[in-house]
Amino acid sequence: MTDTIPTQIVEALIKVRGRAYVPYSDHPVGALLICESGQQFVGANVEVAHYKGLCAEASAIAAMISAGEQRLREVYVIGPGEHLCTPCGDCRQRLREFATPDTVIRVVDAQGQLLKRYTMDELLPDSFGPENLGRDSAMGR
Repeated sequence: MTDTIPTQIVEALIKVRGRAYVPYSDHPVGALLICESGQQFVGANVEVAHYKGLCAEASAIAAMISAGEQRLREVYVIGPGEHLCTPCGDCRQRLREFATPDTVIRVVDAQGQLLKRYTMDELLPDSFGPENLGRDSAMGR
């Protein structure tokens, strides 16, 4: 891979992953979103006893929306190991809601080294979005 992840992003990802609340799965995940404005938002996964927790991506999206942002430029996801820890199906749909055709999703290993880079169309091909309901969409379809 040719993308080099900036040190400050790697540090933020590792830090937020370390804050994950994962007493049931022991699988901490962190996410960092960069909006078109340049603002950054982080999120960690949060598990609860009835197993309906909050993914790291959803946590970061909630912070982004709470701050008044709605357009994603870049997404970073870090898991606990050397394997791909890609967004789950629900989070792919959540990301799609705020992505543009230029949004880049990067998945990194536990140390922050790039494992894979996606466009939104690669991560969620033939997706369903606001335009399917007659609404404006960042994806511009």
